[in-house]
Amino acid sequence: MIGKAVARVQFGLRRDHSLGTLFERLAAAYGDRRLVEHGETGRRTSFREAAALVDRWAGALHARIGASDRVVVATRNTYDQLLVCAAVARAGGIAVPVNERMRAEEIDHVVADAAAALVVGSPDDLDGHEPLGWAVPAGPGDVAALFYTSGTTGSPKGVALSHRALIGELSRTALLPLVGRRDEAIMGLPLAHIMGFSAALGFAAAGIPVVAFERFDAEAVLDAIAGRRASVFIGVPAMYRLMLDAGAAGRDLTSVRLWLSGADVLPPDVARQFQTFGATVSLPLLGAVGDAVVAEGYGMAELAGAVAGKVRLPLPFVNRLLPGDALGVPLPGFTLRVVGDDGCDVRPGQVGELWVKGPGVAAGYWGDASATSRLLTDDGWARTGDLAVRGPLGSVRFAGRSKDVVKHGGFSVYAVEVEEVLQRQPVVAEAAVVGVADPRFGEQVAAAVRLVPGATAEPDELMAACRQHLAHYKCPTWLLIVDDLPRNGTGKVDKGEVRALFT
Repeated sequence: MIGKAVARVQFGLRRDHSLGTLFERLAAAYGDRRLVEHGETGRRTSFREAAALVDRWAGALHARIGASDRVVVATRNTYDQLLVCAAVARAGGIAVPVNERMRAEEIDHVVADAAAALVVGSPDDLDGHEPLGWAVPAGPGDVAALFYTSGTTGSPKGVALSHRALIGELSRTALLPLVGRRDEAIMGLPLAHIMGFSAALGFAAAGIPVVAFERFDAEAVLDAIAGRRASVFIGVPAMYRLMLDAGAAGRDLTSVRLWLSGADVLPPDVARQFQTFGATVSLPLLGAVGDAVVAEGYGMAELAGAVAGKVRLPLPFVNRLLPGDALGVPLPGFTLRVVGDDGCDVRPGQVGELWVKGPGVAAGYWGDASATSRLLTDDGWARTGDLAVRGPLGSVRFAGRSKDVVKHGGFSVYAVEVEEVLQRQPVVAEAAVVGVADPRFGEQVAAAVRLVPGATAEPDELMAACRQHLAHYKCPTWLLIVDDLPRNGTGKVDKGEVRALFT
């Protein structure tokens, strides 16, 4: 029965379908099967119920917005946020999901930058209307959603993703080797970020029900995996570290056959531990046999999610072919290049910038032609800003970041955004923000500050100012007040030397 349902989804999900028609297509295939269970409350929603919610909310939205109007979806981080975004698309609008952890002024910036016609703070805002009953037509290249991400100029920019980018490749998820068994996925990712959004869509297309936690809690997630005998978990490396701290090694996690990670590099030792915690299969009398599979994805909002993957199979000799810091090999439909400053591909072993082409590449940054031209080449390649080296078997090895960005717990924190907040304080003359390696979160945000001559301030005062204006994950964990910032021969701040102040 499951295999037949998947076949229907593969046949029914064409690349010209839209985010607004997705859930009705899935409902036709999966009907009353469970789509999601909310981890904290236990509330369940079937595919058919989800499609009905999307259509009803679309009716309320269609009465309030015009074609291509932007709608900021500032709801709590529940699965309903994804369904509201689908309803916006069904009503002919452009969804703009935002993370509930963002400060009011950050959300205000998104509302203003997107010129939003409406802000939805709760699905309850959309109740009391008749279902729309149809979907406003949308072409595959039309913009479906804006995902706001910080940029190197400080202010968050809206990444414009088309319907093709978000759902054009979903049918390939139906090929997951999990289908055909009793599978269930556990996730606690922010749905306003591309990793959580695309993961939820992928599981739905594959017919794999999810238990979605509004907030990640290591103890609760481990309880869910062990108690429910879940077969899949997806999270960022920081979540894996937190589960180790919460005693993952002492839990029975042998039901997991696939561990998924993204947003940052999963340390090889952590990946290996979780691989042994899971199992290839559980057999009568014999119990758990073999290790689990660990799969890592590389992507970004500008690419609509993962474009390259690395799979650790229960075969050590195969895993050794891909080094621990490899990004992996391109996923179907995507092509990778490693390009030098001259715009030509570098030779194997040389460092260059990673360029990507494929269906997920963004249309650009909303209302910012200059930033779009820096992102996209004339022939459609996306410049990622990440440095890479071409490895064996078509793999790509990560070699650093050309963008000044800190990867903290799966979130991208652009240094210039934090620096601007600090430099708005009257006592601050100059600030330099860097990422410092951290065993739990990958990197911590650290700031070195030079004060205005004659001014005085305590680090706690400046850190409190950051907490007033920035989401908590962007705020410095460490802050030093220095007489002067280290500089290179041209007088620019030497970020390497700044980082050394903390290490």
